[in-house]
Amino acid sequence: MHIVIMGCGRTGSRIARRLEKEGHTVAVVDKDKRAFHLLDVDFKGEKVTGVGFDAEVLIEAGIERADAFVAVGSGDNSNIVASVIAKDTFQVPKVITRIYDPRRATIYRKFGIPTVAPVRWGVNKIMDLLFHTGQEVRMSFGNGEVQLIDLELPDLLAGRTAQEFYVPGEIHIAAIERSGEAIVPLGGSRLEQGDILHVLVHRSGMEKFNRMFFA
Repeated sequence: MHIVIMGCGRTGSRIARRLEKEGHTVAVVDKDKRAFHLLDVDFKGEKVTGVGFDAEVLIEAGIERADAFVAVGSGDNSNIVASVIAKDTFQVPKVITRIYDPRRATIYRKFGIPTVAPVRWGVNKIMDLLFHTGQEVRMSFGNGEVQLIDLELPDLLAGRTAQEFYVPGEIHIAAIERSGEAIVPLGGSRLEQGDILHVLVHRSGMEKFNRMFFA
């Protein structure tokens, strides 16, 4: 994957380093070239100086071939403007933005762009959104310790019971949408092909959740 990151602060630089170590190509954009000192000395990705909502700057960073765009700049407005440009103008398949004002999250989600609050779980959360397909984080609670995740049941799991996916204190199927109606499942409720699951997942159970549904 080629990922363009806007913002080379602590979050942006950490994501860039992790992505490069995992074998992805990365371009980091920041208006202050001094910010690039947060990257490793052996960082091989592109470092582009400029504002992240400037089309020419984004093109220099490889936005036209990007698989994902992550906006983690210092301002909500610049993050969302850059994200909308990446999504609508350059048709980047996956766009994620960080916001500082959680009251704006609902507005930004109307653009179809997942948002992440700048708390301790931000880096891990962004990595999850980048690489875990087939699911959507509908809502988070507290400082992101608990998330409500929507996903379509993988066909191979049809016929299993809700109880099989229950991990006390970590994973719980809160509701199932089936044929346009929603139900609260009992432990013995069987899952059916085409079900949309609404699952509460604690941060400590995220790895188990991904193994259960996407391994």
